[in-house]
Amino acid sequence: MLAIERRNAILEKLQVERRVVVSELSILYDVSEETIRRDLDKLENDGYAIKSYGGAVLNENSNMDLPFNVRKNRNVLGKQKIANIVNEMIRDGENIMLDASSTAVAIAKTIKNRKDLTVITNSLEIALELLEAPGIRVISTGGVATGGSLALVGPVTDSTIRLYYVDKAIISAKGFDIDSGFMDSDEQHATNKASMLHMAKKKILAVDSSKFGKIAFAKIGDLKDLSAIVTDKKPDDEWLKRFEELGIECVFPE
Repeated sequence: MLAIERRNAILEKLQVERRVVVSELSILYDVSEETIRRDLDKLENDGYAIKSYGGAVLNENSNMDLPFNVRKNRNVLGKQKIANIVNEMIRDGENIMLDASSTAVAIAKTIKNRKDLTVITNSLEIALELLEAPGIRVISTGGVATGGSLALVGPVTDSTIRLYYVDKAIISAKGFDIDSGFMDSDEQHATNKASMLHMAKKKILAVDSSKFGKIAFAKIGDLKDLSAIVTDKKPDDEWLKRFEELGIECVFPE
């Protein structure tokens, strides 16, 4: 296992358990305790963890975006449920936009058999995933490549997005608050996602239930900016009432 793979595995473990112990990690990954301490030093320097005696705890106050490979492996079942629902909402022959979220990657894997579909995306992984799908034309936005999220971001990305009017834009978010709207941890991602919604007839937020009630750093938009919410569990009645008041369709597994 490469060092970066081991650190991502430790970070994923931290996300689930909130605390890790050096001696246990040393046995688990078959490396020295000193190697694990260096891994934890790196995670602390990156803002993901806080070292404690004998181990580390998750930095709950961090606005840092998690590495893509870590996010992709979180709540896989929930993302697949969302992807299946979104697939039912898409029609052959449509033009759609997908953001660079791990949820959007799950959606891309589900729509590969669609016919005469155009997908505009700033995700490098989605572009590669759909490249050989015979019924799908992929338009990549261009922009500045970011290794952590496998995304293209920035003004060039935004300019490309705003060249196309689409039937549906499907984005995700890091936070979703009933009063404050929906947000991302990065302002460039937030701007690009807002542009996708602006260019779409139907504006879909695909977000798993863990994001409800959470605040992230950079605002994407308000609830009134959305046409539909797709999530993996039935939201609380307070949320459903607000969606109904705003005329927002909410879809979740029965």
